[in-house]
Parts: sequence; C-alpha cells; structure tokens
Amino acid sequence: MRNVEDVLEWADHLIFAQTGEHLTPIQEAILTGVWDRKKYPQIAKDYNCSESHIKKEAAKLWEKLGEDLGEDLNKFNFRSKVEKKYRVSQVSNSGDCLLQEIDINICNQFIKNIKNTQSRSQSPPETSQTQNQSTIINLIDAPELTPFYNRTSELTTLKQWILEDHTRLITIYGLSGIGKSALTVKLIEEINSEFDYIIWKSLNNLPTLSTLQTELKDFFSKSQQTPLSTVIDYFRNSRCLVIIDDVQNIFKPDELAGQYLPEYEDYGKFFKQIATSFHQSCLILLSWTKPREIVTLEAENRPVRTLNLKGLGEEAIEILREKRLTDEENWSELITLYQGHPSWLNIIAATINELFNGSIAEFLADQNDIYLGDLHPFLKEYLERLAESEKQVIYWLSTQDEPVNIAQKTANLELSKPEFIQAIQSLIRRNLIEKVEEGGRSLFLLNPMFKHYVRWKLSSTPQPQL
Repeated sequence: MRNVEDVLEWADHLIFAQTGEHLTPIQEAILTGVWDRKKYPQIAKDYNCSESHIKKEAAKLWEKLGEDLGEDLNKFNFRSKVEKKYRVSQVSNSGDCLLQEIDINICNQFIKNIKNTQSRSQSPPETSQTQNQSTIINLIDAPELTPFYNRTSELTTLKQWILEDHTRLITIYGLSGIGKSALTVKLIEEINSEFDYIIWKSLNNLPTLSTLQTELKDFFSKSQQTPLSTVIDYFRNSRCLVIIDDVQNIFKPDELAGQYLPEYEDYGKFFKQIATSFHQSCLILLSWTKPREIVTLEAENRPVRTLNLKGLGEEAIEILREKRLTDEENWSELITLYQGHPSWLNIIAATINELFNGSIAEFLADQNDIYLGDLHPFLKEYLERLAESEKQVIYWLSTQDEPVNIAQKTANLELSKPEFIQAIQSLIRRNLIEKVEEGGRSLFLLNPMFKHYVRWKLSSTPQPQL
C-alpha cells in the first residue's frame, strides 16, 4: 500500500465484508491520523471530539481489522503490520534486493530472510530495502540470534521512546546473553516502516570512530544523488535508526566502568553530539556497561533514555519447556535461582539433561550452593575487566550474607570513601551489584551468581586473581 487512500480503501472493503457497512467518518479520521503518525489527542482535536471517544472507537476498529491481519493491532503497530502483509518484493535499479515478505511472529525468521535476500543480490552492497517506504535495511553485523522470548513491556517502552517521545539516543545495557540483541531485532521488525534507513554496526573489531562514520555515510549515500558531509546531516535529512552493538569493547579493562580506550575517546563526544543536536533519527547503543556520559546527558533532561535489561520472569518457562525438562513444580525455583537469564538457563538446562536425565528436582536436591559449571568462563570474562578498587569491593561483598549500607564503609577496605563510592557506582553500571530498598534505605548486594563465583575463587586460591 502506497498511501493512506489505499489503506482507507482496503479497510472499507474489509469492514463492509464484516458488517455490510462502510467506514464511518470517525474511523476514517482514526486511520488517517494514525497513518500520519498522529497521537490520539491530535486526532481528537482535528475531529473535534474527546480523546476518550477516539480511543474507544479505535479499540473497536483495531479489533475488526486485526481479524484480517491475524494480529493484535494498536496505534503503534498498525502501519507496519499492514505494510508487511501487503509488501511486494522486487529489485531496485541499483541491483539491491528488496526485503521479502516476512513472518512477523518469528524474530529468527526476520533476520534470516533479510540475510538470505542479501546473499542473492548481484550487487556488492549488502542491504535490503522495502518497497513502500523505501526503507533500506542492513543487518549484516547483527549476531546470530537465540529464540526471542516475550518482552512485551520492554518493547512497549522502546516504541514509546522512539515513536512517541522522539528519543535521539537510547542505551540498552545488561549482562552478556541477557537478550539485548534479540529484543532490538524484534523492535526493528515492528517499527522498520517508520524509518528511511536502518543499519546495525558492531564494535567487536574496534573500528575507530572515523571508520564507523565513513561506513555509515557510505550506507546512507547509496540512495542519494548528493552525498552529505556528516552523519548528523543524514540524521537531519532522513529518519535513520542506527544500532551500535558491543559498545563495551571500546572501554578500558582494569578501569572503572565506561572509560574509553586510547584513541576511542571521541566516541563519547559523538554520542553526546547525537543527543544534543536537533534531528529526526535515533541511535541505539547495546552494551554490557552503561556509558558514563549517558548519566550526565540524562541528568540534563536531554532526549536520552536508558533501558537496563534484566532476566526473564515466567516467560523463561518456555526455555525449560523447549529443553524438555521435567518436574514442572520446580521450574520457577530454577528460573529464580539463575535470575531468568536466558543464556544461563540454556546452559544449566543442558547440564540437567546431560547429568540428571532432565530432572530439575534431582538437580536441585541437597544443593547448598548455586551450581556454576559451564558458566565459569562467562563469569571469569566479566570479572577480568574490573578495576582494582572494584575487585576489593567484590571480595568484601562476597563475604556478606545480607545487603549492606554503603554509607558505613567497612574499615577492612583499603579505599578512601570517594574510591569506595566510585567502585560501588561502577559495579552497579556493570550490573554486578543490585540495589534493594529496606526501611526507607538503599542497601546493596553482590549479584548471587558472581558472589558464588568469587567465593569459589577465594576458596580455591590463596590470593585470588579474578
């Protein structure tokens, strides 16, 4: 569908087939407004009625139209789902392949179809393009994905930030394997029609900022007659969505969280420029660690948002079901023990199948400590990046059985009060320390998985080296 007139015609035929009646004026107003990315208050104002009436009529309309699309519709996803269903594939004059119709329910299939389409292209650029909105998509740097598990709340939040609040810079950070990439690809799947360009770049090979910017400009310029000078120029001229993955790789090891490697400090200036310059685009950062300048930008009330991605809740049951584990009455206990972390649960599930014939009850029986097993390399890699002051705090917290009040620093630590507070703050930004509220006070405790790992190191070596 090329324009709102096509949408109104399609919807009118559909409603007439269901009810024998044509679209009402208010239904046409809702469809036209949502297609033009207007919010309900604006639609209500244009139609000269109350917002509540618009919401009520819209809910009925989405339900009727959803029967044809086979989807739960709302104002956020209506346009993208209609375009996906009626997308037609063809080849552009440049030889780039257009994005084939995709299964919007399967995240892995989404990425697979994009990559398969690209592999069939005869031209060097590995990009994909949709016909209707000419959205050019390049996800070559996106990682191979594990199955996507339901994160409805997080998806809703991200769509709100991007589509409604027009946030320029979003950081999604969390432990490795927690699902940052899977969530972001699912997000792209649902909002791709809202952008002119979408590209995913990884910092895994440590490109300099100059190299990254050149690659971005090359990508943007392929479809434009006159190349622009800077990335910001493209961000202003078009609606771009750029994902930068593996941001933690440009941070120094053995230092407090978020300090850049030599020759990579200009990344921090680039992120700040994205946040403080006026444009219509969005940059998403994926990282183990929250970048330091993001805290300052948020404090300045800039259009910057941060999503600290945690483990799954009951949704993690699907992992245990896929692994065919038994003793369903123990599933919640296992999920809680391993914090709903998708990668950890997959690894532990493999152990349970290998050693306990899939029985969670047998695995959990008489187990006083958390079993780490094949999680050791993951935990080791994380802790090897810590600064010396962080390691001291980690050692100390691993000996504490209850959450601690950091206002009362222990005398056993050879750190000044500022050094101690800095280390705590850095560990929080790495997701290694958790904050709990108790009696109106903030108390802190070490992540249980890392706590057991550190205790194991302390018991196995006289002078532990993390």
